Amino acid sequence: MRFAGTESYVATDDLKVAVNAAVALERPLLVKGEPGTGKTELSRQVSDALGLPIIEWHIKSTTKAQQGLYEYDAVSRLRDSQLGDERVNDVKNYIKKGKLWQAFEAESKVVLLIDEIDKADIEFPNDLLQELDRMEFHVYETGETIRARHRPVVIITSNNEKELPDAFLRRCFFHYIRFPEMEVMKQIVDVHHPGIKEQLLTTALTRFYEIRETPGLKKKPSTSEVLDWLKLLLAEDLGADDLRKDGNNLLPKLHGALLKNEQDVHLFERLAFMARSGRN
Repeated sequence: MRFAGTESYVATDDLKVAVNAAVALERPLLVKGEPGTGKTELSRQVSDALGLPIIEWHIKSTTKAQQGLYEYDAVSRLRDSQLGDERVNDVKNYIKKGKLWQAFEAESKVVLLIDEIDKADIEFPNDLLQELDRMEFHVYETGETIRARHRPVVIITSNNEKELPDAFLRRCFFHYIRFPEMEVMKQIVDVHHPGIKEQLLTTALTRFYEIRETPGLKKKPSTSEVLDWLKLLLAEDLGADDLRKDGNNLLPKLHGALLKNEQDVHLFERLAFMARSGRN
């Protein structure tokens, strides 16, 4: 069971090594990187490449670790008892299985994605330590212990919005997805937009990397955003000449696909103004 990338996902050699190391060690793979670099998509591609089902747990700021195990609906049980519903005689009717429970009881090995773990509060990772280590947890309402039939391939993503506890990090295999260089980006583009003219692609990516490297930029455009931009350029039938730098306007065509806040738009407007002033 080895991951070697897929036709629709360009995986670097070090990323393949990381995935296979985590699988061999039977430890969670913690993947960090800029938003839009394919962290979430990685788990789906691993699922596809290894022929395993995937269970996705997308974390929000309000998500609690307990929800990944199960949730007990005491309010519904109280209401049903008042109505004389016979369902109250079996507490299992009021237990909702979480994503970890689903992964643990799966008939075969699965890929379990815990997406954007850094969105939750700081105690969230620590609250999952034992369950991810021992691959089991106790259900207090029924007295049963749920054990994993097959240890899932666990992939955890983080946008690095907050630091994760050391105790949690020790239990993970870590990989940071670096932002793709030009040649790797060309391979990624070829997967999504095959046959794009070389001159247009080179000019567009040169402009894209210039924008990313502009000092003072609040939000750097990501891989997913340059793919959207290229899709728009193709739809509008724009060529390389349409993307040439203009001293009067440093913003590229259809820049709304790349720049996502007014501060960054104003930054390029100021740079263009300064360039014009310098020529006068």
